[in-house]
Amino acid sequence: MPPASHESRTASLTLASRGEVRHDWTVEEIEALFALPFNDLLFHAQQVHRAHFDPNAVQVSTLLSIKTGACPEDCKYCPQSGHYNTGLGKEKLLEVEKVVEQARAAREAGASRFCMGAAWKSPREKDLDVVLEMVRRVKALGLETCMTLGMVDTDQAGRLAEAGLDYYNHNLDTSPEYYGEIITTRSYADRLATLGNVREAGMKVCSGGILGMGEAPRDRAALLQQLVRLEPHPESVPINMLVKVPGTPLEDVEDLDPIEFIRAIAVARILMPASHVRLSAGREQMSESTQALAFLAGANSIFYGDQLLTTSNPQAEQDRALFAKLGLHPERGETCTDDARQQAELEAALDASAVRQAVTELDTVASRLAYDATQSATRA
Repeated sequence: MPPASHESRTASLTLASRGEVRHDWTVEEIEALFALPFNDLLFHAQQVHRAHFDPNAVQVSTLLSIKTGACPEDCKYCPQSGHYNTGLGKEKLLEVEKVVEQARAAREAGASRFCMGAAWKSPREKDLDVVLEMVRRVKALGLETCMTLGMVDTDQAGRLAEAGLDYYNHNLDTSPEYYGEIITTRSYADRLATLGNVREAGMKVCSGGILGMGEAPRDRAALLQQLVRLEPHPESVPINMLVKVPGTPLEDVEDLDPIEFIRAIAVARILMPASHVRLSAGREQMSESTQALAFLAGANSIFYGDQLLTTSNPQAEQDRALFAKLGLHPERGETCTDDARQQAELEAALDASAVRQAVTELDTVASRLAYDATQSATRA
């Protein structure tokens, strides 16, 4: 990306410092933010972040695939597409009780939001009834609920909202200009229409994109511009790093520089100051240092657990250790019926982990002492 002019940098810094909620950002203004010196960009992203959030709190979600594989869409990044041979088996819609069991385990592990994803172009009527029951049952556990089911019309969105669904996820994936290189079975207008139906039904919007799919830097700016144009801004903005899955058309695409990914996190924070910016897919491939930079740049939401739909995710113990190292803590959920209990359960889990580590260390010391005593007796 060519360096921005002094004038555009100065204007962008002024805009960033205000932390105003705007919907009229131009692509050129957004590109100017991307082109800021890295330290300046992160400094201003931190200013905006601290004006709207606890800088050390991270919203924690867990994601479960409730129906896997054989999707009719041809998204070039997705192992669940029926168009590609990725070795992923087809699984039917999970039973409600199994979903509730997983949600309960997620809550006990410290998650405040439970997200459920199905590999559909759009939900069928008979499946939607089951999904609605999942929402009601998970909601009854005191968790925020989120679904990603493909396209939904006004009636489906209304029924999901009536069942108590808090968030609906539907990513834009990339810029309108690059979109046709990634997906041909669903238009950009279709995606925007679904987001409009979700908002009209009164649900919160979760929408972001995927970086590292071979797009140009301007495409990343144009993607963020599309998200900024939504009124209001999406409450949750997942920024994904492409996970290259063998068998998909993007398996050999060139890796995105981690610094460019962090820039996108920071720019998203500046553009959507009151939104949760989620460090999403691709975290397993990121070093702790890259993740720490992402949090510094304004990311304040993660998926927590071993798997994101069909790709792996840093294990819970690793996330707890990273949180402890960075002094981060889970954000308390707005709709949880018993936040104190949830926090206590998370602290108990952390304490139990510490106890297990201490016991292991004591056992190791004891075994060494026993070995030394035996050796001494033999020598005597």
